[in-house]
Amino acid sequence: MLAGLSTLLAGFVKGAVGFAMPMIMISTLGSFLPPETALAALILPTLITNLWQALRGGWRAAWKSVVNFRLYLGFMLVAIVLSAQLVRILPASAMLLTIGGVVTFFSAIQLVGFVPQIADRSRGRVEVLVGTFAGLVGGVSGVWGPPLVLFLTTLGTGKREQMRVQGVIYALGAVTLTLAHVQSGVLNRETAPFSILMLVPALIGMGLGLKVHDRLPLAAFRRATLAVLILVGLNLIRRALFA
Repeated sequence: MLAGLSTLLAGFVKGAVGFAMPMIMISTLGSFLPPETALAALILPTLITNLWQALRGGWRAAWKSVVNFRLYLGFMLVAIVLSAQLVRILPASAMLLTIGGVVTFFSAIQLVGFVPQIADRSRGRVEVLVGTFAGLVGGVSGVWGPPLVLFLTTLGTGKREQMRVQGVIYALGAVTLTLAHVQSGVLNRETAPFSILMLVPALIGMGLGLKVHDRLPLAAFRRATLAVLILVGLNLIRRALFA
């Protein structure tokens, strides 16, 4: 019951603002389930909801988003692969503290009305820098989503495009995550049925969240996104300091 409610909430937030499902699920499920079971539970819901989000506007629109943000995506994926080799050298807590601090600070200043401007001529460089930063942190800590959301919000990306770009990039990560944990044994004959079961509340929650998302004015969507980012950033800082 608690697992279903937690997943329903995660799906709702995912549908409304496009991200935060894995963090909500691992934080809530991990409080009363073994860590590996909690991790297995979120794998299939994360994969399927990201595919839904990415392809909601059709595969052509999804491909256009890949092309538009190819620099970010390419540098992020390369950085993830490279930094994953440093897991035993760089403490994940330091990475979580860094990303948590950056995301919380920039989300907070935007929420109170100060929005950094990115000139058209500088977008490529900023995209490379943010994508690389997200990948370096993600390879060590497993968290690469918040910098993307912050970057899209700073660009003033429209609701549909922002949701689609997030879905495309997260879906690629979710495919990798699923394959990795089939290989690691986390997703196995014992845990896969539970992950499949969690698809039901996840999809219901996301459907409800998408209804809210479609009705949200752009300004309200951005405020909601920034508010969730602040909560995510503070949670990352908590994990870094107290985990």
